[in-house]
Amino acid sequence: QLQLVESGGGLVQPGGSLRLSCTASGFTLENYVIGWFRQAPGKEREGLSCISGSGESTDYLDSVKGRFTISRDNAKNTAYLQMNILKPEDTAIYYCALSYGFYCSGVPTFYEYNYWGQGTQVTVSS
Repeated sequence: QLQLVESGGGLVQPGGSLRLSCTASGFTLENYVIGWFRQAPGKEREGLSCISGSGESTDYLDSVKGRFTISRDNAKNTAYLQMNILKPEDTAIYYCALSYGFYCSGVPTFYEYNYWGQGTQVTVSS
């Protein structure tokens, strides 16, 4: 019944853009901080961005600041990650996650997040 589903990944050329979506079912979404994470094969999962329940606070990993934008539409039970000026090093599986009881401050850390989607693949290559 509780479910997060990411979509919008795919193959994109360097310098291109993608918008990832995360649709939530079974949640009162405004009660949760939303985080976006990514993991490349053989590498640790890294937190990219978070957004507070009402959208008033956001934070980003330094390497994506100015390129990625997190947003949410609680009425649509959906969160987004707009990714611009994509680089090959952005290639990874991207996950959205929900946190109950933590604030959005600094980059998100995995242990703060209670629910996870299955991920969507983003590949940046020419």
